[in-house]
Amino acid sequence: MELRHIRYFMAVAEEMNFTRAAEKLSIAQPPLSRQIRDLEEELGARLFERSSHSLRLTEEGILFKQYAARILELEGRSKDDIAEMSGGLHGRIDFATVEGYGPHLLAGWISGFHTLHPRVQYNLWTGTTDEIVNRLHRGLCDMAIVMEPFSDPDIETVHVHSEPWAAIIPKDDPLAKAKGRSIRPADLMDRPLIIPSRASRSSEFSKWMPDPEKPLNVICRVAHLINVRELARAGVGIAIFPLAEGVMTVDDKVVVKKIDHPDAIASYLLVWSKERPMPGVAAELLKYIRKDLKHKEHAI
Repeated sequence: MELRHIRYFMAVAEEMNFTRAAEKLSIAQPPLSRQIRDLEEELGARLFERSSHSLRLTEEGILFKQYAARILELEGRSKDDIAEMSGGLHGRIDFATVEGYGPHLLAGWISGFHTLHPRVQYNLWTGTTDEIVNRLHRGLCDMAIVMEPFSDPDIETVHVHSEPWAAIIPKDDPLAKAKGRSIRPADLMDRPLIIPSRASRSSEFSKWMPDPEKPLNVICRVAHLINVRELARAGVGIAIFPLAEGVMTVDDKVVVKKIDHPDAIASYLLVWSKERPMPGVAAELLKYIRKDLKHKEHAI
C-alpha cells in the first residue's frame, strides 16, 4: 500500500463520486477506479458499495477512512516537524474548546504564542465536553478546554479558570426586573429553562433546587452560546450558562444574573491525551500555557 492509494481513497470517500474525485486529483477516472480496486484487493475487503446511481462506504470503508485520515495527518505533521527543525517553530495545532469562557482563554494563549511563533497555524473546533473528549480519544485534537465534572484516567488535566453559573433572562421577565445582580435557584423552579446539551447538566442543576427530585422544566438543550443568547432574547425561556464575564454581552433584550448557590461554579480544564504523543509544536504551546498560568497565579 502506498500513500497515493490512501490519498485516492480519501478523495473518493470525501466526494462520494469517482468523477468528482478524479477531477479533484487531476487524474482520469479509469486509473482512479483501478487504484481503488487494487487497494480493496490488498486489504481483502470492499471499501465502497457501488450502484449505477450512488456510492457509499461499507463498514470496512468507514473504519479504513479513520485510519487513512490519521496516516495523512501523520505524514503532514512529519513534514512540519522536519521543517521546524531547520526553520523555526512551524506546524499546525488542533485545539478544541467548550463555549463560555473557553474561547476567550484560547484567544489569549494563541495571541501570545503567535507573537513568538508566527509560522504556527491553528485549527479550532468548538463543542460540548463529551464531544471534545471523543475527539481527544480519536486523535482529532492535540489538546482542549473542557468543563467539570470530568474524570478520565487516560487524559491529563490542568485547572485553568472558574466562574459562576448565570441566568440569562429575557428583559421583560419579572426576574430581570427584580433588584439585585443574582438570583436563587428556587427562583428558577417551574420556569421554562434553556440549558447546555451535556447530559449531566440537568441532574447537576437539579441538585441546586429546594426539591432536587422535582424535574426541571427544560424546553431546550443547546451547545453554543449564540443559540443560548438568541433563544433568551426571543423570550423562549431563561438560559443557564457560565457567566463568561467580559465575553457575555448584555443588551436591551436580556439581563444576566449570577446564580446564588455555593455549587453554582463552572470550572474549566485544559486537557490532553496521556496515550498519544503530542506533536512538538503543540507541546511548545502547552509549555507556553503552563508558564502563563503560573505567571497569573503569582500575580493574584
